Amino acid sequence: MRRNFLTRPPVIIAILILQLIPLLLFPAKSYAPTSQEWWLPLLLVIMAVLADFQIIVRRSPAVGPWLLIGFAQGFNIISRLLMLWPNATIATEAGPVVNGGYLLLTAIAMAASAWLLMYTEKPQVRAGLLPT
Repeated sequence: MRRNFLTRPPVIIAILILQLIPLLLFPAKSYAPTSQEWWLPLLLVIMAVLADFQIIVRRSPAVGPWLLIGFAQGFNIISRLLMLWPNATIATEAGPVVNGGYLLLTAIAMAASAWLLMYTEKPQVRAGLLPT
């Protein structure tokens, strides 16, 4: 039986590691100690790393790590929607200006998280790393 490229074990492992990118894709000011947002990417990355460890290293057949990945990616989308309104503009002397960089980062991160949610729900992907 021929396997699809995206369901081969090395590709699944690479995607599971790269899933950290949309969780960390925030403007630099979000990581400042004075920011109220610094803890969010940290929490989501911890969840994803724990799930990756269970799936990649321990080859756990349990569904829990996959659910944790889904929670982290889904919460990433929800939190970005909640932060979109207050961060969509920047106050300047001339008045509010659209924060294009933030909007672009948010759109990319949300699209990547949505794709990862769909990808990790496929039975072929979950079965691709099961011990044989």
